[in-house]
Amino acid sequence: MHGIEIDLTGKKAAVTGAASGIGKAVAESLAAAGAEVTVIDINEEATIEVAKQINGVPLVLDLSDSKKVEQIKLDVDILVNNAGLQTVSKVEEFDPERFAYIHRVMLIAPFLLTRNAIAGMYERKWGRLIHISSAHGHRASPYKSAYISAKHGLEGFSKTIALEAGPFGVTSNTIAPAYVRTPLVEKQIESQSKIQGISEAEVIEKIMLTAPVIKRLIEPKEIGDIALFLCSESAGMMTGTSVVVDGGWLAR
Repeated sequence: MHGIEIDLTGKKAAVTGAASGIGKAVAESLAAAGAEVTVIDINEEATIEVAKQINGVPLVLDLSDSKKVEQIKLDVDILVNNAGLQTVSKVEEFDPERFAYIHRVMLIAPFLLTRNAIAGMYERKWGRLIHISSAHGHRASPYKSAYISAKHGLEGFSKTIALEAGPFGVTSNTIAPAYVRTPLVEKQIESQSKIQGISEAEVIEKIMLTAPVIKRLIEPKEIGDIALFLCSESAGMMTGTSVVVDGGWLAR
């Protein structure tokens, strides 16, 4: 039995939020398959370090600064919109500027970067747009109104782009994981512990792993490998869909 061999030699990719967590794992997977990866992140030191590790190109960028994002020129074959952040708060206590900030990073920036990169993909008749969504792009939980509304928006955006881009050989899909072992999730555990008044271990067991039937956190590399598969020719007919990696959460 022959396995799938994915060779991205000669392809250029860009991954946002690539200095840690899921973004770093995706950048590593694409680079290992031969792609030249632009590592985009706000953390200058970590961005340079990750780019060095994978022989990529560092691009230090604040994705909440929409004017700067709009000016970036991205000549890439693969764009992975991954950067995200979380604030856990009741709606009536949610800071409006924080809500807007989260949307700028997680929904406006993916729109601007996609808008920027897609013309070159159309010209080459090949492209892969991958948006890291979440099980929360399909389901809601309390106290995460900004994050969940942004992820729902990203799901709709990806489907719309899929319809526009398909005739040009460009696919657009989301990957929707449950809780992944990342710094972002570790911060959430701490926040939920304070809000709910329970221990961090209880947050993992009673909140994060209640819905999945497979009771563990997802490893970043698992998401990196799925992103790599979506770049393969075998995934050429996959577009406008969401690859759900949730341990059975959405089956309920």
